[in-house]
Amino acid sequence: MASSKSRQRKLARAKLERQQARRYARTRRNRQLQAGLAVGLVVVVAVVIGLFAGGVFKSKPKPKPAADSCAWNTPPNTQSLTNVGMPPTKGEPRSGTENMTITTNQGTVTVGLNLDQSPCAASSFSYLAGKNFFNNTKCSRLVTGSMSSLTCGDPKGDGTGGPAYTFANEYVPSEPAPSASPSAAASASANASASADPSASASAAQVVYPRGTVALWNSAPDTNGSQFFIVYKDTTLNPQYTVIGTVASGMDVVDKIAAAGAVDANGKATTDGKPKTDVTIQTLTVAKPASAEPSTAPSVSGSAAASPTTSASAAGNS
Repeated sequence: MASSKSRQRKLARAKLERQQARRYARTRRNRQLQAGLAVGLVVVVAVVIGLFAGGVFKSKPKPKPAADSCAWNTPPNTQSLTNVGMPPTKGEPRSGTENMTITTNQGTVTVGLNLDQSPCAASSFSYLAGKNFFNNTKCSRLVTGSMSSLTCGDPKGDGTGGPAYTFANEYVPSEPAPSASPSAAASASANASASADPSASASAAQVVYPRGTVALWNSAPDTNGSQFFIVYKDTTLNPQYTVIGTVASGMDVVDKIAAAGAVDANGKATTDGKPKTDVTIQTLTVAKPASAEPSTAPSVSGSAAASPTTSASAAGNS
């Protein structure tokens, strides 16, 4: 009887031990599984965070639209500049041609401002003309060397003036300058230095500014103001001067001024100085593009529509 009870106790104890062992093994497996899941979750979270940080899930940036406004910048030093406010930043015409009429004491020059290529420059000139900015100003510089040009548009008349704002470059020529022999290149370099052209020491490939080109003078790219120059002979320069248009009539006036030559501060002949012949802009006006007006003839461009009247006026003034 005692042995039977002892055997039952042993069996019960063995069963309990087996149950405890199974329970321990199950608990251990659960803990290992939970630990594995936790580690896996941490890894997944880390990967997701890394992907977000790397920008994988960020939407691709949309391409910026073409600039449809003009930026007018205030230069660091405006003491020598003339403050007449700034043009509007939006709403400028961007197609067709505006006619700029420069009436001087030596004759009249008309220029077609290209709105497709340099709309902000044209907008600036239109604004300044509306403020009578150019009236009774002297053309301050004539270069008869490598940079064959007449520079005007400075209210101070000494090459340091302009409006109290600047704006970025727009269209520049792309036709490369013809190659020259070493001696010719050296001569051209010397002439460029004599002409005080800031582009002479630049490394950019030079381009041709053809006769009749009207471009903005600047001391460095993106510092354009009111000063402009008229090219009277094909000229090779670095492409840092924004072309605003082309002379439509009156090149004979510029040729006459150039033929008289330039003088220095002492009145002696020079290749780079003020025009020997006094040149004063009496008025400078800019007409709105004809393409902005209603027309029943879609094949006629703003330039063509405006040219008959302008040419007749220019011919009369010349």
